[in-house]
Amino acid sequence: MVASAGRGRTRRPATLASLAAELGISRTTVSNAYNRPDQLSPQLRERILEAARRMGYPGPDPVARSLRTRRAGAIGLIFTEGLSYAFRDPAAVAFLEGLGLACEESGTGLLMVPAAPGDTADPQLVFGAAVDGFVVYSMPAGDPHVTAVLERPVPSVVVDQPVGLSGVDFVGLDDRAAAAQVGRHLGELGHRRVGVVANRLGTDRNDGPADRDRQDRSPYAVVRSRLAGLADGLAEHGVDRAAIQVEERFDNTAEAGASAAVAMLDRDPLLTALVCTTDVFGLATLTVARQLGLWVPDELSVTGFDDVPEAAPAGLTTVRQPTLEKGRVAGQLLLDDRERPAARRVLLPTELMIRASTGVPRR
Repeated sequence: MVASAGRGRTRRPATLASLAAELGISRTTVSNAYNRPDQLSPQLRERILEAARRMGYPGPDPVARSLRTRRAGAIGLIFTEGLSYAFRDPAAVAFLEGLGLACEESGTGLLMVPAAPGDTADPQLVFGAAVDGFVVYSMPAGDPHVTAVLERPVPSVVVDQPVGLSGVDFVGLDDRAAAAQVGRHLGELGHRRVGVVANRLGTDRNDGPADRDRQDRSPYAVVRSRLAGLADGLAEHGVDRAAIQVEERFDNTAEAGASAAVAMLDRDPLLTALVCTTDVFGLATLTVARQLGLWVPDELSVTGFDDVPEAAPAGLTTVRQPTLEKGRVAGQLLLDDRERPAARRVLLPTELMIRASTGVPRR
């Protein structure tokens, strides 16, 4: 049996030209129905869109349109963790919400490029990303993804880290000053035996104690600054930095924070305070204290950093940072296409939120 000539063939999708021919109008008029609707009467535009639905015309090719306009209509986010982290970590979620709000206000899309340490993703993907600019979120110094961003002829904004990039807008905090408030607060309460649960200090995994050399060489400026600031505040009350023990964890998860807190307390049962560089670690440390039967704050004071939504109900003393606003400001700076003479540097305010998890040591 010979199949009929048309059987088994898929229908070719309609094109802008075939739609224009069907309606007896110019291709420019069809294009205006999608790209410049204000140029057409509502009746004519609806007639075009109805014919497009009937004929299966999908609309103008976005790639071709971006080639004509030289704009992609989206910005790229270089993200310091795996993609799932962005929807799991409370601080990251708030930052993305703020960045998303800025994109919504300007009608711009968002392309995420995860770049976790040790990730096998090719930094060359940065060169192929169809975006009008990049937000670099909390990346280590010397990261190849950041190098690729800086080689693109598009604007970029760095959030938190790396610091000190010439000619690039920056949004972040004075992390050292914020952490110094924590050290000063603990020192005023009388704490002299203090340990730290710190997030990642290097791109290599090191789940264990971190000596002073590792702290000072860290490519992550944020945690390096927080450790230095804590030492500044405690030094005002006679605590030598060499006496401050640091336990590092590669992953900012509750499980990692709990294991670090247990390790610190096993190593030095006489610690009266544990300072955590994130609220995720701080909340996990509160759980560990309950499990070990330690009264907070009489037997152990605990602090965090970020002031995520769960911190206040848990009574966690922490540093509040405007994480949502950080994302919004980063997006607004990037999407601001006005001429400017120099790179902008925006430092957002922080506040020490003193709650029930810190007090005078009773040990």
